[in-house]
Amino acid sequence: MIEAKAVVTRAESGEAWVRIDDRPGGCGRCDEPGGCRSTGLAYALKAPDKVFRLPNRIGAEAGDAVRLRIDDAAPLRGALLGYGLGVVLLIAGAALGTGLAAEGQGDLFALTGGLGGLAAAVGLNRFVLRSSRLREAFDVEMVHEPASCRHSAGTSS
Repeated sequence: MIEAKAVVTRAESGEAWVRIDDRPGGCGRCDEPGGCRSTGLAYALKAPDKVFRLPNRIGAEAGDAVRLRIDDAAPLRGALLGYGLGVVLLIAGAALGTGLAAEGQGDLFALTGGLGGLAAAVGLNRFVLRSSRLREAFDVEMVHEPASCRHSAGTSS
């Protein structure tokens, strides 16, 4: 599990707004040369949000220290779904278009097939986002922080 410490800033209507207090652990190379945060590309247009709205299944209240968890494989699954599916369907559509093309029109048919493949990928990704059963693989779980760790959690903004 990938985990991050957080503090509940607001809780109402079965939802909690949580502020991340630490950087979640990934592969451990975040700030090393070549790591994800080393170039700052992720922050070029906008600073990352540190407050997230989540379902409050544990009855947390404002000021509670919590831990956010997500399955280790969720980022890979998300990348494969978001990027991999698009690439595969783009290539498959272009290949199909080329195969159906008449003499001298291969490029036009490849372009049309590739765009059709990308459109199919967008449609499939939207279907996945609407499917609650498939979306569960990407859910963030919120649990109470163990009592021994609560002393370091603050409620300041």
